[in-house]
Amino acid sequence: MTTMPPLKAPVSLDEAPSEGLPRRLGFWATTAIVVGTIIGSGIFRVPATVASEVGSPTAIAIVWVLGGVISLCGALALAELAAAYPASGGVFVYLRAAYGPLVAFLFGWTYLVLAPASVGAIALVFAEYLGTLIPLSPLGVRLVAATVLALVGVAGYRSVRGLGSVVTVASGAKIAAIVILVIVAFLLGNGEAGALGPQAPVGEARWGGVGLGLVAALWAYNGFHDMVCVAGEVREPGRLLPRALLSGTLAVIAVYLAANAAYLYVMPFDALQRSPLVASDTMVRVVGNGGAGLVAVMVMVSTFGAVAALGLANPRVFYAMAGAGLLFAPLARVHPRFRTPHVAVVGHTALALAFVWSHTFEQLTEAFILGVWPFLALAVAGVIVLRRTQPGLARPYLTPGYPVVPLVFVAATVWVVGSALVARPLTTLAGIGFTLLGVPVYLLWKRAVRR
Repeated sequence: MTTMPPLKAPVSLDEAPSEGLPRRLGFWATTAIVVGTIIGSGIFRVPATVASEVGSPTAIAIVWVLGGVISLCGALALAELAAAYPASGGVFVYLRAAYGPLVAFLFGWTYLVLAPASVGAIALVFAEYLGTLIPLSPLGVRLVAATVLALVGVAGYRSVRGLGSVVTVASGAKIAAIVILVIVAFLLGNGEAGALGPQAPVGEARWGGVGLGLVAALWAYNGFHDMVCVAGEVREPGRLLPRALLSGTLAVIAVYLAANAAYLYVMPFDALQRSPLVASDTMVRVVGNGGAGLVAVMVMVSTFGAVAALGLANPRVFYAMAGAGLLFAPLARVHPRFRTPHVAVVGHTALALAFVWSHTFEQLTEAFILGVWPFLALAVAGVIVLRRTQPGLARPYLTPGYPVVPLVFVAATVWVVGSALVARPLTTLAGIGFTLLGVPVYLLWKRAVRR
């Protein structure tokens, strides 16, 4: 069995050790992971939430553009860290390098629960849409979701390259499907009746709701950071990691803006606000009831791709934590034949399966953003910290617009969390409390390790 050595900055980044995991992922597979982890179910569900929070098409556009800009700033900054530390674990690795093991552990503690929970929620969306095509009981929906998680877990156990190929195909298919939706909406839809039509009432923007609208939009954009979890298995990481991060994030931003424009073109604003299945309702208005079936297939492709991409990325955080001595040591084992972190894959799959039976999609979106994004802000701020504390670190890629770009991401995250704290104090404080609970857990863990 093989375990991951302590974190070190490699001398030659493109030949950095892969901690026992072979570098098998190229540019297209890595870019597909970016797209696959971002585009899941969010763009098909959260536009209604954004519309109800902000109150007007103009404010909707502002929220989605802001979400794209914030995500792009985060990706630009994380690309520098990914190229400098091309190791499995992603954000965990960067937090450990910049702030030490406690902050990294708190991220891992939060991620240990919320990451498998989010994958379970996305698998439930896949099953729910399958249930619109064939009869499924509530139990059947959860069984289908569990089956999807198990299949992805088996694929991730056996081959990183094989699961990467699945993610590549699914990511291409989901972008193609959304592009088709946009083209059909604009070619066949009745723009006169939509929210952008000349006779449409002009809603009054509720600027106080922009922060909460951003929480919903950032759920849809969430995932650009997950690709760096597999940095230890990417070929030529100093060159390919930044290119994949930026290419994938820009592609998603373009697709999301186009999709929202299509929804607004076809749907009246009041109908958009009340439409939890906005993509389906858009296609029904354009092509009739058959449109619901087409969108169901589209969402199933998208969510399956997201489950596969996250099933590839998330276990690498557990693997990195165990390799750093901050989680159970067996999770850092590498399969002698398949060269995958097989124990971490099994652990992640088991947790995701548990959440399938105990949670719903809606319970997890705000919890994930408010739990994970503050750590993303810390990681992005780590670009500034590490430039001061490790000026000699080899950096094959530098964040453009430094230090403005990372500071924009940090400021935006503070604003979003602050808005949620004002509007949803109990939910936000509960998330903060859960994260802080990791402090005594960390101290107890360190004491147990010393003994």
